[in-house]
Amino acid sequence: MKENTPTEPKASLNFLEQIITNDLASKSTGGKVHTRFPPEPNGYLHIGHAKSICLNFGLAQKFNGKCNLRFDDTNPTREEQEYVDSIKEDVRWLGFDWEDREYFASDYFEQLYEFAVYLVKKGKAYVCAMTAEEISAHRGTPAIPGKESPWRNRGVEENLDLLDRMRKGEFPDGSHVLRAKIDMGSPNMHMRDPVMYRIMHAHHHRTGDNWCIYPMYDWAHGQSDYIEGITHSICTLEFEVHRPLYEWFLNALDLPHLKPRQIEFARLNLTYTVMSKRKLLSLVQDKQVKGWDDPRMPTISGLRRRGYTPASIRMFADRVGVAKRENVIEVGLLEHCIREDLNKNAPRAMAVLNPVKLIIDNYPEGQVEEMPAVINPELPENGTRMVPFSRTLYIEREDFMENPPKKFFRLAPGAEVRLKYAYIIRCEHVVKDADGEISEIHCTYFPETRSGLPSDKKVKGTLHWVCPEHALEAEVRIYDRLFSVPEPEEVEDGQDFRMHLNPDSLKVVKAWVEPYVGDATAGQHYQFERNGYYVIDPDSKTGHLVFNRTVPLRDSWTKVEKNK
Repeated sequence: MKENTPTEPKASLNFLEQIITNDLASKSTGGKVHTRFPPEPNGYLHIGHAKSICLNFGLAQKFNGKCNLRFDDTNPTREEQEYVDSIKEDVRWLGFDWEDREYFASDYFEQLYEFAVYLVKKGKAYVCAMTAEEISAHRGTPAIPGKESPWRNRGVEENLDLLDRMRKGEFPDGSHVLRAKIDMGSPNMHMRDPVMYRIMHAHHHRTGDNWCIYPMYDWAHGQSDYIEGITHSICTLEFEVHRPLYEWFLNALDLPHLKPRQIEFARLNLTYTVMSKRKLLSLVQDKQVKGWDDPRMPTISGLRRRGYTPASIRMFADRVGVAKRENVIEVGLLEHCIREDLNKNAPRAMAVLNPVKLIIDNYPEGQVEEMPAVINPELPENGTRMVPFSRTLYIEREDFMENPPKKFFRLAPGAEVRLKYAYIIRCEHVVKDADGEISEIHCTYFPETRSGLPSDKKVKGTLHWVCPEHALEAEVRIYDRLFSVPEPEEVEDGQDFRMHLNPDSLKVVKAWVEPYVGDATAGQHYQFERNGYYVIDPDSKTGHLVFNRTVPLRDSWTKVEKNK
């Protein structure tokens, strides 16, 4: 068999790559690399899972190996086909392919049961009739040894009979469990006769009603890895204390082939973000958000709808790197990655989100010019778009001030600015409505200053604009961070993490966009010039454009945090 070696060796490897490189050199894994991504189908994947996906599939690619997609579907009361489908969509969207290696822990239920029977026959597992509460009370504390179950020393034949009757459905839920017989005095609580099977008369989304006992994660995981030929079982740090049990099961089964090796890395923790699936589910169920794919959610489907690209998330995962210790990553790094990607690839467009009318008094009435505007300065080969320009325009209300402070380089009475891709104008006067609000800004323009023509006239400010006669009305959803504090999960006793929800995480405005975007479909990105990056939402339809703000052009939170 041809040995696998790194395809792109680098001088500096992360600790996982160093381990794999050493394993390949020593042939301890048979000269191959085989990883897996093993999600539970009990919710939608989030940005933390995205890091794990990139890591497991990325290691397999780097070392010419394979990566499986395996669903850990051992708890039928929490799992749904909807979650299976969403996970597959997310992995594909991120750019990874598990080829024909799609597996489920439920594929191995019969094999896992036979493994359990083997341990019972060896005297290393027994059926216990204690309740979950009694098992917990007997487990002890890290400083105090646990107490043995009254049924710990049942005979092998009695245990085999009870286990068979458990499988046949003779007992009610919670009446019996199968436990490994290890060490009730172990300083590692996970080694104190852990539960391997529990009785659950529940319908499974794949196996139906064929089973009424289901394996626990610690029992199913390592054996599933072995069955699939996994060489490196990459887990997050919370499973480090589970590793002795992972290895105990594999050794106790006297398995003939190479055993998988569990290695832990630090999970992703992100500021202004909740990563607990349970807490994310509560936000969905309590309608604090509009679903798992709400663009404020850290789920992959939410990020996708928000306008994040696969390339930006892969870039983020690469820049975060792989650590051995827990740390918290600034969400600003994720936002920087999407800005970097979209700046290179997103076409430009002009949109006005809070319009005020601007009238150019000396511009010919009824005249419309087509102004050439670059589609993306990073991609000059994409050419230009044509933007209609006329006597009456909309500009952003925030771009005008009657009494501006110093260094305000936008429009004010007597001030001159350039209308992007068009002319330099000067403000002459304003018109106000009955409430004292400015309703019209009247200006004059300088024909000789048309963009692209040589001109001696210089200004410091440039404004974007749209022509209302030709612009398209759009609904714009301005999304911001879902939580208002950096670590929303850190709450005092009795407090709810939801107290930190950001009340301004979503604002919806009516905007006007240039006609260039009219034929775009859901998922198309744009940089609204001088404003931010936006994507067309799936809610868009003919005659009703809907845009989601992905990120502003700059991080507005940095200034807020510095001023706290």
